[in-house]
Amino acid sequence: MAHYTAAQADTFPKLLMRDAEVFGDRPAIRHKDFGIWQTWSWAQVLENVRAFSIGLETLGVKKGDTIAVVGSNRPRLYWAMAAAQAIGAIPVPLYADSVADEMAFVLEHAEVSLAVVEDQEQVDKLLSVSERTPKLQFIVYDEPRGLRDYDHTRLKSFADVQEIGRGELKASADRLARWEASVGATKTDDLAIILYTSGTTGRPKGVMLTHENVLVSARNGNAFDNLTEKEEVVAYLPLAWVGDHIFSYAQSYVAGFCVSCPESPETIVEDRREIGTTYAFAPPRIYENLLTLTMVRMEDASAFKRRMFHYFIGVARQWGEKILNKEPVPLHARLLYGLGEFLVYGPLKNRFGLSRIRVGYTAGEAIGPEIFRFYRSLGINLKQLYGQTEASVYITAQPDAEIHADTVGKPNIDVDVKIADGGEVLFRSPGVFIGYYKDPEKTAEAKTPDGWVRTGDAGFFDPKTGHLKIIDRAKDVGKLADGAMFAPKYIENKLKFYPNIKEAVAIGDKRGFVTVMLNIDLTAVASWAERNNVVYGSYQELAGHPRVYDMLAAHVDEVNRSLAEEGIMAGAQVRRFLILHKELDADDGELTRTMKVRRGLIAERYAPLVTALYDSSPEADISTEVTFEDGRKGVIAARVKIRDMTVHQLAAPTLERAA
Repeated sequence: MAHYTAAQADTFPKLLMRDAEVFGDRPAIRHKDFGIWQTWSWAQVLENVRAFSIGLETLGVKKGDTIAVVGSNRPRLYWAMAAAQAIGAIPVPLYADSVADEMAFVLEHAEVSLAVVEDQEQVDKLLSVSERTPKLQFIVYDEPRGLRDYDHTRLKSFADVQEIGRGELKASADRLARWEASVGATKTDDLAIILYTSGTTGRPKGVMLTHENVLVSARNGNAFDNLTEKEEVVAYLPLAWVGDHIFSYAQSYVAGFCVSCPESPETIVEDRREIGTTYAFAPPRIYENLLTLTMVRMEDASAFKRRMFHYFIGVARQWGEKILNKEPVPLHARLLYGLGEFLVYGPLKNRFGLSRIRVGYTAGEAIGPEIFRFYRSLGINLKQLYGQTEASVYITAQPDAEIHADTVGKPNIDVDVKIADGGEVLFRSPGVFIGYYKDPEKTAEAKTPDGWVRTGDAGFFDPKTGHLKIIDRAKDVGKLADGAMFAPKYIENKLKFYPNIKEAVAIGDKRGFVTVMLNIDLTAVASWAERNNVVYGSYQELAGHPRVYDMLAAHVDEVNRSLAEEGIMAGAQVRRFLILHKELDADDGELTRTMKVRRGLIAERYAPLVTALYDSSPEADISTEVTFEDGRKGVIAARVKIRDMTVHQLAAPTLERAA
């Protein structure tokens, strides 16, 4: 077998060969199936990748071809990416929950010749759009259930492709040497992967990243947080998202730590508890949902348990972060916190599957300060980072003991960040993408001639901490008719702090005042309804209930009070709001696959509601087309009520600014 030093292992296939030599029988990846964890060592991963890679070559895949990878987090799908890279092909992961039409666009745009998918569901999607994807020659599936009677002219199982590869190795004495030569021929500046953006403002763009882009970012991320081969990571993020590619693939290959694939999305917390995660990433929504479920369950606990829980959470809020940051704390506070650890914090962290967590990150959206501090008060080293697909994730991150709820940290290793005259954040680093696939115009828009990348986000450096603060998307920051600043995401994040509010869309640019459209969180509000004898028959009925409106009006009022105290944002208080009759849904195009709001589409789709919010109407009728899980279309019609809100006295700084 070819040998590579650390310096020579400058591509993923070379790194895999080095890992197999250095770590050998150490666990590389696990998968829970039928309740049992199956484990593969680094040496076994190399054998599986090699067999599949040679099988792909035998099927006609060659250097420069693009290979789609579709499904949830499974070892074979990760192996497919490494196998493609070993022969110079380029993996293109797709979001598993994408509808067939969304997949067709990426398959066609990326000129995919072969797809490796998880199961029958994904096979059916790809077959349904086969007329639009003439270059797609083969579909390789992992899970054979339900596919026995399909036409297998273009279908092959993952195991069959591996057997083709193993057969080639047995039949030809020099086949192993030829495969290792193809690995040796891979170069650090070769295209390693194409990751499509979520398409917040239009069609997704294919971000081209080289081996160097991804590996340098992974190495620097590992160095920043001292990650070693001893980490335990649970892979559950979408394969198509750059976060998963860095945290569950690249950093694992660089450090040599083991990645565990859960049995299903429903068992992630249980599986994480069994594994004992030490390094974790989750978008704010995950942390918010965990906290919401906790608070809902506590409402059903006995009065004694509720009192004990809230008492010790109060202790944690007062002393927890100081203890985590190793600041001086009175002895009585340490003893009280220790008792809280035994009675509340420890069991709670175990319930979350975070008992052994050493480093936890959140990014993608701003997290509510109170939610962020809640986890840190329990002793969880939760931090924030700021990144993009175009940066191979890392732009900024929070160093240990320099944690601020309202910042995203300092520039990461080898990253430069600056603020343009208009307030836009720009960066440059070795992780900067080489361009958008087949889109030189968009590439030129994103990258300056001297190597800086425009993030599209507005922000500034906090002079007190030197940390970066992100305000909103630069294009979304606007002004009200009277000149007051309007930062919709800032307002939305304040609203989403409340467990009862799942999503918020703020409107107000160039208008006389701010309005919002809200989604209730069904889990939290349904639990409240059960405890308060509120009867309902559907999501639509619950969302429109007068008592639900009263509850959310109280939340909006609290947000208005906080905005009134913030000077520059005081003029952006919410004057009117409504609760949408349906949840915003990625299948309906209202959210991206990474759960970001598509503002333009929502403003267009809910135009009658927007009009009513600004013409003093007490209610409005709306009919909305929805997409069901099986792809069928339907229409939901409703009469949506609108609630007026009180505007509180503006803070002095805003009045001075206006004057």
